[in-house]
Amino acid sequence: MNVGKIVFAQIMQFIPRREFNDIVAKYRGNYRVRNLTCHDQLLVMCLAQYADKNSLRDIEASLNALAVTHKLYHCGISYAVPRNTLAKANELRDWHIYAELGQVLIKKVRPLYAKDSFRLDIDNMVYAFDSSTISLCLKLCPWAKFRKKKGGIKLHTQLDLRGNLPVFVLLTKASVHDVNALDEICVEMGAIYLIDKGYVDFNRLFNVIHKNGAFFVTRAKDNMQYEIVKSMPVDKQTGVISDEIVRLTKKNSKQKYPEEFRMVVYEDFATGNLYRFITNHLGYDALTIAELYRERWNVELFFKWIKQHLHIKSFYGTSENAVYTQIWIAVCAFLLLAIAKKHMHIEEPSLYMISQTIGTMLFERIPIPELFNKPIINVPKDDGQLDLFRNLKS
Repeated sequence: MNVGKIVFAQIMQFIPRREFNDIVAKYRGNYRVRNLTCHDQLLVMCLAQYADKNSLRDIEASLNALAVTHKLYHCGISYAVPRNTLAKANELRDWHIYAELGQVLIKKVRPLYAKDSFRLDIDNMVYAFDSSTISLCLKLCPWAKFRKKKGGIKLHTQLDLRGNLPVFVLLTKASVHDVNALDEICVEMGAIYLIDKGYVDFNRLFNVIHKNGAFFVTRAKDNMQYEIVKSMPVDKQTGVISDEIVRLTKKNSKQKYPEEFRMVVYEDFATGNLYRFITNHLGYDALTIAELYRERWNVELFFKWIKQHLHIKSFYGTSENAVYTQIWIAVCAFLLLAIAKKHMHIEEPSLYMISQTIGTMLFERIPIPELFNKPIINVPKDDGQLDLFRNLKS
């Protein structure tokens, strides 16, 4: 019988307690707290994320059941938290505590995935940057007014495509335009940023990315006015229609981006669609530029996965602080899984598959790697015993 830690406790052991305690002290998160500390709050909310709990009442019932079966202690949670206590903590405790914990976890997880392979043979760091709108009920969350009858917030995320890990997360109201988030990212020299054409602002592309020695790959807007400076030969059998050096001709746009850049026109043979990619990277061949933009789809998959598997479709609270707290703890839960995957040397399944398995085995006493190591089943040779059944049939 395995007498080690339960699966949930094995994941939670990767919480950096010293750094977390420093953050809690910075924001006075445990000031005048009797029972539910910030660490307990984090554990309870992570448990709710992994176990896909739908409401505070559902969380309370689960904690009571765990207390009766004496498993709550082994989760590291000190007591069965009443739903009103948890709701109050989510509403009043500063969400920046968990946002800063997320930043600490990002710094710890990135080196673990730095040597992971990338589909394209390039040495640059490659990031996909995009946003996703999370809908909220306007009547319950009037602070998140988006449109006349809709509420929502935006989750702006920069994804490191070596490991598909979020390295920058920004929460804003849904009314904030996507392109404004570019002002908040820390641009790395030599890195490639894959962005949707909604982020095409030539002033920011030039001053935020190009002038800082980084590269962008995005799609040109339909109304972009330009002239061709130079055309380069292409192999049209690869789908590349043209590869050109262009400059902007519209006065306002030319002032914002005064230098020349590159435009690659690519046809997707499967759909017949034409795409116009623009980039300031002149080194890679045209097909690589097109394939780079295809990798941007990983950030869409990340948004889809985090909405499906980390519980942010329905929220446990309606205040801005409660919503932001839940989203940041969901991000922390994802990062803890990513850290556990590397430290436990789990190579084969993706993080998405791991989360599915973890959710059903949270309270089992089994080392996590054993859940994913496929046993080799040795089928014994026929030693003649099967003849017994053959005779019975005859």
